[in-house]
Amino acid sequence: MSVALGAREGRRQNLWPSLPLNEWKDSLNTLHRWTQIVGKTRLALAAPLNHWWHVTLYPTARGLTTSPMPHVGVTFEVEFDFIFHRLVIRASDGRTSSLALGPRTVADFYQEYLSLLDSLDLKVRLRPVPSEMEDTLAFPEDRQHSSYDPEYTNRCWTILGHANRVLQEFRGRFIGKCSPVHFFWGGFDLACTRFSGRKAPPHPGGVPNLTDRVAREAYSHECISAGWWPGGGPLPEPTFYSYIYPEPPGFSKAAVRPAEAFYHAELREFILPYDAVRSARDPDRVLLDFLQTTYEAGATSAKWDRPSLEQPVKE
Repeated sequence: MSVALGAREGRRQNLWPSLPLNEWKDSLNTLHRWTQIVGKTRLALAAPLNHWWHVTLYPTARGLTTSPMPHVGVTFEVEFDFIFHRLVIRASDGRTSSLALGPRTVADFYQEYLSLLDSLDLKVRLRPVPSEMEDTLAFPEDRQHSSYDPEYTNRCWTILGHANRVLQEFRGRFIGKCSPVHFFWGGFDLACTRFSGRKAPPHPGGVPNLTDRVAREAYSHECISAGWWPGGGPLPEPTFYSYIYPEPPGFSKAAVRPAEAFYHAELREFILPYDAVRSARDPDRVLLDFLQTTYEAGATSAKWDRPSLEQPVKE
């Protein structure tokens, strides 16, 4: 290998930073709750969209944004800036305000955020409890979670940005109904979901602190979803994932790529450890291979009408 080629491959790999869960877990737990607080602003104000797409956040060149939301006479957006580490609120009438992101309790962040909204005459009623978590400690009372590591938070955002780029390319291969690439603050994951067009059996529900009607509307139609998650619970490392609902016979036994990918029986998802992508000579190609082969496994097993749903894949 030439020196120049080796240098290019090194730079390519360095685009995907390491993110060991055990080194920033406390910070992640705090940040997860902060994104829920801001995300619930979208839940309160945005016009409903199918499958709860109206509540998500989106990666930006600086962090995560709500995108514009309507409020009496104006629109406004809230953005986590993970470069300068600030939370910024911008209104369409030119008003703006922000607060620094640093170690503070969830309770303090919640009160400061509401005060920031009030200072701009943007009064919003939020449901002040976590969603999709076993934890039921209300945000105004949460003084347990107070960590914020700017280095690891920036790394997480960097990974979200690269995952978003690859998922956007993958999304372009599909001409059927497909979600945007968006960030679900309930699970703290970036996802893109394809649909067959057929209705699905009612979802069984049972997601912690989430009413069953929400899950049933989210999974009202057959879908294959893929994305990135920083890890937790049975997966103590960041991972890419892919699953199908409802799961057809044979899906779990399908041969997928790369070799590091595997089916996780408890989660009922195909899993690709993030480090397998980060350390690859061509991370984008490895990730696209995982997304494509797991999609093909699901769509073929479930007998989707693939010719009418797909663009030809250009190698």
